[in-house]
This record gives sequence, structure tokens and C-alpha cells, in this order.
Amino acid sequence: MAIESDAVEQELELAIHPMDQFLVKPLFGGSDIGMFTITNATLWLGITVLCAIALMVLGTRGRAIVPSRSQSIAEVIYVFIYKMVEDITGKDGLKYFPYIFSLFIFILVANVVGLLPASFTTTSHIAVTATLALIVFVAVTVLGFVKNGTAFLSLFWVSAAPLALRPILALIEVISYFVRPVSHSIRLAGNMMAGHAVIKVFAGFAVVTFISPAAIGAIVAIYALETLVVCIQAYVFTILTCVYLKDALHPSH
Repeated sequence: MAIESDAVEQELELAIHPMDQFLVKPLFGGSDIGMFTITNATLWLGITVLCAIALMVLGTRGRAIVPSRSQSIAEVIYVFIYKMVEDITGKDGLKYFPYIFSLFIFILVANVVGLLPASFTTTSHIAVTATLALIVFVAVTVLGFVKNGTAFLSLFWVSAAPLALRPILALIEVISYFVRPVSHSIRLAGNMMAGHAVIKVFAGFAVVTFISPAAIGAIVAIYALETLVVCIQAYVFTILTCVYLKDALHPSH
């Protein structure tokens, strides 16, 4: 019996639950989650918004010729996204720059905040990323018809292809167009969830192996990689938004 109990205790010690960090829980206890329940996801979404405001508004409040550290960061991000929007969408797309820039800042800050210990990664949930992707999809589609009328449908007609293949290619283009919000949202949520799950697994190994140097080294390496990934994923989501916007503004290109 003693051997069996020791085995059970060892199994419990080695139990690692990397997906528990993604559970949405009521902030003030209980188990039921309603439409207006304040959860850990709600809390960290609010923190993300406050951090974004602090970076872009409070950080640049005292603008100077010799910028402060926060002003430098804000200006570098601003110029980077502005140049990206201009290069991809052209001058016509610059009027939509405020939304694209806000989208990038929100995703970037949410991803970075999710790296903090005991935090909640809001962009690891498909509900959040799908909402962002659907807003982009609907806005771009409506804009395409408003700007171009029925000429927007030329986006799906490959005039350079042989005539016999054009209907088939048009069907493929239509399907790929409506798959956009799915791939747009799953890419971000999947990468955030996978990276954080791997970090949690190696953190569990470090604990059960009595703070193994190898496990700690692996955590540091993966954490550094994840820091790069959170920035890249914000960039990828934003650049795809710019590509979709370009299709709406110039469907024949």
C-alpha cells in the first residue's frame, strides 16, 4: 500500500496541465459565466487597453525634440506601421491608418502582457482573435463594394487565366476569400496558445526535477523565442489586414 501511495503522489507531482492557463474564470468567484460576468479575460483586456493608452498617449504627452524613451518607442512603432500601410495600400489607404495602427498596438500589447507571470493571454482565445478578424473582413468587404461597386467582384475573376479555367478559379477565389477571417484569427490564437503551452510544460519540468539547470535554460530560450513570436504575430495580423485593404481599394491589381 505504501508503494502504491508513493506512486500516486509521484504521478500527482509530475502532473502538468499546460492548458489550465487558458481557462476563463469569474474574477470574483463562482463557476457560472454570464454575459456581464467579469472574468480574468475581462480584467486582462482592460489592462491591455490601459497599457496601450499609457504607451501611446501618456508616453508621448511631453513631446520634445530630444525624445524620452517612451516617446522614442511610440514614434518608431508609428513610423513603422505608417510606412507599411503606405507601401502596401498606397496613398489611398492612409486614411485608414488610425484603425490599422490601433489594431497593431492592441494585439502587440495584448501579446506582450500575456508573457507576464500569472497573466492571461487574451489573444490566445479564438473569441478575441475571431472578433478582430471578422471586423476586418466585414469592413474590407463593405469598403470594397462602396468604393468600386460591382467592379469589386473582379477580384474573384482571373482574367489572365484561360477562359475555360476562369469559372473554376473564380470558385476557388470566392472560397479562399471567405476563409480569410478563419485563417486570420486561427493563426494568431494558435501561435499564442502553442508558445505559452510549451513554456508551461518546461516550467513544470523545472519544478518536478528540482529546478533542473537544463529545464531552466530551455525555459529561457523558449521565452526569448516567444518574445519574438508575439511581435511577429502582431505584425503578421496587421500586414494581412493591409493586404485585404489593398484588395478592397484596388480589386483589379
